[in-house]
Amino acid sequence: MIKNPRFYQNFKNIYQKTLRPNSDWSSLIRKSRDGVEGYNLPPLTKTLSTKQDLKQPQSVSSRNYDTFVSQLDNGLKIASEKLFGEFCTVGVIIDSGPRYESQFINGATHFLEKLAFNSTSSFENREKILETLEKHGAICDCQAGRDAIVYALSCRRSGLPQILSLLADTIYRPLFQDFELEQVRKAIEFELEDLSTRPDPEPLLVEMIHEAAFRDSPLANPKICPSENINKIKREDLYSYMKTLYQPNRTVLACIGADHNEFSQMAIEKFGSIKPLWDEELKFKEKKPSGKIDTRKAVWTGGSKIIEKDLSDLNQGFNNQLPELTHLIVGLESPSFMNERDFVTSCVINTLMGGGGSFSAGGPGKGMYSRLYLNVLNRYHFMFSATAYNQSYIDSGIFYIHASAPPQYLEDMCDVIGQELIRMTGPCDPVQLNRAKTQLQSMLFMNLEQRPVLFEDVARQVLSRGRREQAQYYFDRIEAIQESDIQRVARKMLESPPAVAALGRMGRLNPYERIKKIIATKSVPRKFFR
Repeated sequence: MIKNPRFYQNFKNIYQKTLRPNSDWSSLIRKSRDGVEGYNLPPLTKTLSTKQDLKQPQSVSSRNYDTFVSQLDNGLKIASEKLFGEFCTVGVIIDSGPRYESQFINGATHFLEKLAFNSTSSFENREKILETLEKHGAICDCQAGRDAIVYALSCRRSGLPQILSLLADTIYRPLFQDFELEQVRKAIEFELEDLSTRPDPEPLLVEMIHEAAFRDSPLANPKICPSENINKIKREDLYSYMKTLYQPNRTVLACIGADHNEFSQMAIEKFGSIKPLWDEELKFKEKKPSGKIDTRKAVWTGGSKIIEKDLSDLNQGFNNQLPELTHLIVGLESPSFMNERDFVTSCVINTLMGGGGSFSAGGPGKGMYSRLYLNVLNRYHFMFSATAYNQSYIDSGIFYIHASAPPQYLEDMCDVIGQELIRMTGPCDPVQLNRAKTQLQSMLFMNLEQRPVLFEDVARQVLSRGRREQAQYYFDRIEAIQESDIQRVARKMLESPPAVAALGRMGRLNPYERIKKIIATKSVPRKFFR
C-alpha cells in the first residue's frame, strides 16, 4: 500500500504520459516489434529460422588496412598502415646490433640504446626533447636486440611532422656529450651489478646460452656491455659504428596510423636530405670506420658455458622461503624465420611445451595444460621452474628450456629436461596440439591489437623480407600444422649438438655431458627421482 498519495499521482501521470500512443517511447516499442526501419532487421518477437541465410557483417577487410611499402632514392624503406584513432606510432628499425660488433668494440649497441633521445644538434639537452614530446602527447623508447635496434615513438597524428624531425635528429645527429656518456656508464655498471645479485638471472643465462650455442660466430657476441669495455667506449667509437651500420639501405621507417602518401612526403622532407653528424664534422668525415660489417652467417656449434657460483646469499630477507637454486638452460638449434613452415612449427612446439614457475597457481592463460606443467612442474617437487623459449634469427635460431632446482637435484633436473626434449619427437595428443595452435593464434591476434606491437611487426617484416604478411596469413599456417610436422622439426632440432648454460653450484656433475649423453642415446637412466 502506497502511503503517499501525491507520489502515486505523480508516478501515474508520468507513466501515462510516457506510454501515450504518440510518445517517443511507444514509437520505439512499436519499432522494436515491427523491425527497425533502415537496418533490415527482423522484429524482436520473431524467432529466427536456422535455415535462413543470414547476411554476414562486413569485415574490416585488409583492403583498408594493407601495409604500404615504398623506397626513397637513398635506399630507405618506408612502410605504413592505416589505423583508426587519434594517435599513431612511428619509428625506425635498423639492421644493426651486437651480431655486427665483431670488428667493433663490444657494447656499442648497449651504449646507443641508453643514449637514445638525448641531446642532438637541434635539441640542446634532454629537457628540450621532453618538452617536445609533452607538447604532442608523445612517449619514446629504444630497444636493441641481437640483430636490430628500434627507435619508436607514439604521438598524436597532428604532431607527426615535429616528431619525425625529432626522430631523425636522434638517429643521425646525436651529440653524445661527456656527461651523458658518464651517466650511461653508471647506468650500465648498476645494471651489471643488479644482474649478478638478482635471484632470477634470466638475462645473464640468455647471454651464456648464445655464447655456448654459437661459439665464435656473430650471434655469440654479448648483448650486454662487458664490464671491461664500459670505460673504454668513447664518442668516436660510437660514431664509427653508426657510420658503418646506420645506412639508409639498412633502415626501415614505419608508421601505424597515417596515410602512406602523406607519411612518405614527411619522410622525404625529414629523412631524405638529412646529413649525419659524423659526415658533417671534419674530424669524423675524414676518419674511416674502424671496422667492416660482419656478413658471416651464424653457425651452430653447441657446447657449454658453466659458471660455478654459490647463490645461497641471494635469497636473504626476513622469513624468505626460497631455497638456493641452480639454473640450467638446455638449447637446440631451431629454424630461421626465413624457413617459414619450419619456423611456424617451432613456434607451435614452443607453445606446446609452455611451462612456467611452480609458484604460479595456473589457471586460464597461464599454460597449466602445457607439457612442462603436466609432465614436470606438477610431477616433480624439486622443480621450481621450467619454461620453453624460441628465438629466431635470419640465419638460425635457438629453442631452449630454462629450468631451476636446488643444487642437490641437478642430476635429476638434467634427466627430466632431457626426457621432455626426447618426448617432442613422439606421439602428440591431438587435444594438446589443437590447444597449442589455438593459444598461439589467440596470442598472435591479441598482441597485434596493440599499436606498438603492430608497428614492430611491420618494421621487422619489411626489414627482413621487404614486405609484410597479414596476421591471417600466419593464422592459416598455424592451423595447417600437423602432428607429423611437430615430429619432423623436433627430430631435426635434436640432431644438432646441444648447448648448455648453467649457473650455481654443480658439485661433481657436468650437466653438459649428462644432457649430451641423454640426447645421444635417446634415453634417460632408469631410476627413482629423489
